[in-house]
Amino acid sequence: MLSKATQRLDILATISGAMIALQARANGELSHRLNNGVEAALISFTSGLVIIAFIALFSPSIKLGVRNLSGAVSRREIPRWTLFAGALGGSFVAIQTHTVPVIGVAIYSVASIAGQTAASLLVDRLGLTGGGKKGITIRRVAAALFTIFAVLVSVYDRIEGANLELLAVLMAGVAGAVVGVQRALNGRINEFSHQSYTTSLLNFFMGTAFLSLFLLLIIIFGNAKVTALPAGPWWIYTGGVIGVIYIAFTSKIVQHLGVLTFTLFSVGGNLLGSLLIDLISPTNGVNVSWYLVTGIALTYLGVIVGGVNNSQLPKR
Repeated sequence: MLSKATQRLDILATISGAMIALQARANGELSHRLNNGVEAALISFTSGLVIIAFIALFSPSIKLGVRNLSGAVSRREIPRWTLFAGALGGSFVAIQTHTVPVIGVAIYSVASIAGQTAASLLVDRLGLTGGGKKGITIRRVAAALFTIFAVLVSVYDRIEGANLELLAVLMAGVAGAVVGVQRALNGRINEFSHQSYTTSLLNFFMGTAFLSLFLLLIIIFGNAKVTALPAGPWWIYTGGVIGVIYIAFTSKIVQHLGVLTFTLFSVGGNLLGSLLIDLISPTNGVNVSWYLVTGIALTYLGVIVGGVNNSQLPKR
């Protein structure tokens, strides 16, 4: 029988997963109101950077992590290009802000998890997490195919004549694959920083820099323009805050529950939270069907079947 302390950690892990869904909804709504997904992603990342940078000012452990990482780079123990993992995080949020308004949080979550599951095969085969290359088992290949099948089931009733939605689903899968690679690189960074908040600080900094440059380029060479911030509602600006809180949850809970247990509860919370959001506060034109509910159940089953490896440890 589980102790009360373990039960509380299980609940917190589930809540942390639901927070991912809340972040997607907040960033998606901000993007819809600004009509600029990159600007919305930049606002989310910048707010998170401000918060975690403020925390770093008063945290000796984060400062020590920065020194550890700087020394590892100077000694060429870690490739410099690895430090740009945060740019992948910026890409992930930029895609998130574009796709959630089109397909809703639930389908986005299903497609994103499928992308992460599939990308984990390549990540381990190339050895991006460090510790050498890892073999690809039949069980994990089956899990990847299973989660992809779950995406098809989720959108089955929306396939005909919905090219924009299908493109958004595909992009959500790409976003999941991108964040899967980012987490692997973050795992390597953590080996040298020895401090998850230092890794997160670097991610927020790189992500903000990447999105700032990207926004500047599409303003200069595209037809985008910076839009004045909408007056509200207040929750559309919580994406960055939720990201920092999620990091705090993850760094503490994983140590006690382990990667497998944490991920199972976190993914469950993400999928359930996504479904509830689309039921209670959906984006315009988003409906919850039995195909979607079945797809969510199949996605979770696929995660259970495939198990968890270190590349799937959640990090921003």
